[in-house]
Amino acid sequence: MKNRAQAFSPASVGNVGVGFDCLGHAIGGIGDRALVERIELKRTEILAIEGADHALPMEVHLNTAARALESMRVHLNLDFGFRLTLKKGIPFASGLGGSAASASAAVIAANALLKTPLKFKELYRFALDGEEAASNSRHGDNVAPQLLGGLVLIAPDERLIRLPLPPGLYATVVHPDFALETKRAREPLKVPFDLHPIIDQLGLLACFVSACYQGDIELMRDTLRDGLIEPRRAPLIPGFYAVKQAALDTGAIGSSISGAGPSVFAWYLGERSARVGADAMVQAFAQASLRADAFVTEMPAAGAYLEWAE
Repeated sequence: MKNRAQAFSPASVGNVGVGFDCLGHAIGGIGDRALVERIELKRTEILAIEGADHALPMEVHLNTAARALESMRVHLNLDFGFRLTLKKGIPFASGLGGSAASASAAVIAANALLKTPLKFKELYRFALDGEEAASNSRHGDNVAPQLLGGLVLIAPDERLIRLPLPPGLYATVVHPDFALETKRAREPLKVPFDLHPIIDQLGLLACFVSACYQGDIELMRDTLRDGLIEPRRAPLIPGFYAVKQAALDTGAIGSSISGAGPSVFAWYLGERSARVGADAMVQAFAQASLRADAFVTEMPAAGAYLEWAE
């Protein structure tokens, strides 16, 4: 059996506009790492958090990665514990799935220390327990694509379905220098929604999933949008509508808020178009006096992986 291991988890786009809390995809170029060591005591400890741009909790029950490890330890009735060193690469409250990436990387590293490692799909419930610490809700639209890679649909029974994508798709994700915590972004959603917009959004999601299986770009273009959550969250993101319009003006198939925001994503056909769109979106954020970083990812993007174990 191994005594310590390190894993990497990529960032992700939650919701993907059309699928609130049930659809997400991985992105490349940015992510978190977790170094996990076996200890004799039956508990989880946090040794250090490195590279964070914001103070993160050192208490196990409040830290997404440590809470995921503790859930794993208890559920599997392990006769040993874990010591965690978290290495952050995703900015705090960025809408890039940072809290989920920490949990995903942690459980994958810990999995390498088991006598009989589990499949990545089986780690989902533990990572989701960790993610709950960040938002007080169990939404797997970041954890699932991080563990499996690509575009993933999460069914109510926690069934994970990796959706096919037509070739040539690229995702552009632009992150402004601005923090928006998930808990705050959920505040505008507390007012009940009317039934008809919900029905409309369900129809869009169904058609979007159909477009994925058929490889129908035009149907995808018609349905990759959010008329339900986006209007309530957009006012929380300075310059959002200008950034979205910049994406659409440069040929994006669709564009919306990444996760809870403030990052904004757009899908394109071809890398060149995606990079042109990225520049335009960054410039639009600049008009709102926000510096922004852009990430361009070929779809489907790879998921989390074990870097080493010894």
